[in-house]
Amino acid sequence: MKNILSIVIVLFVFMTFGCQQQKEQKQQTSPMATPGTSPLQIEQLQAATRMAPKNAQAWISLGDALMDSRRFGEAVEAYQKGLELDPKNVHARVDMGTCYRGIGQFDKAVDEYQKAIKIDPNFPNAHRNLAVVLSFDLHDTAQGIKEFNKYLEVAPNAPDAEAIRHTVRELTAGKTAGK
Repeated sequence: MKNILSIVIVLFVFMTFGCQQQKEQKQQTSPMATPGTSPLQIEQLQAATRMAPKNAQAWISLGDALMDSRRFGEAVEAYQKGLELDPKNVHARVDMGTCYRGIGQFDKAVDEYQKAIKIDPNFPNAHRNLAVVLSFDLHDTAQGIKEFNKYLEVAPNAPDAEAIRHTVRELTAGKTAGK
C-alpha cells in the first residue's frame, strides 16, 4: 500500500511538472499569459501532502507551486515542512529564501541563502539571490558585490552573466561615487 501511494505521488508530481513545463512554453510564446500555478494544481498538491505528509518532495512541490503563484507566506510553510524532512535540499532552501524576500523578511532570506551555500558552496542561485538581497534590500553593497562575483565565479557562462557583470560595475561605481 505504501509503495502504491509513493508511485501515485511520483506520477502526480511528474504530471504536474509536465503541465508546468507546457505552460512555461506557452508563456514564452504568448505575451498575454500570466505566471503562476492554477488553483486546481495547488489543491492537488495539497491533497498529495495530506496523503503523504512524510514525503519531502510533495511539500517542496507544493512550495514551488505556491511561490509561482506569489503566495509567499504559504510557500514558506510548505518549504519548512519539506526541509524538516530533507534539510539539505539546496533548491528548496534558495526558493524559501526567495519567498522570505517576497514577504519582506530580508534577514530570513539571507539566512536561507547562507544555509544553502553552506550545504553547496558552488550553488550559483544561492550566491546571486544573496547578492540581490544584500545589495538592494539591505544596502550592503560591498557584500553584495562579493556575492555577485562569487556567482560569476561558479557560473561564468550563465545566461545572465553579462547583466550581472553590468550590475557589479554599476554597484562599484555607485560605491566609489558615494565616498
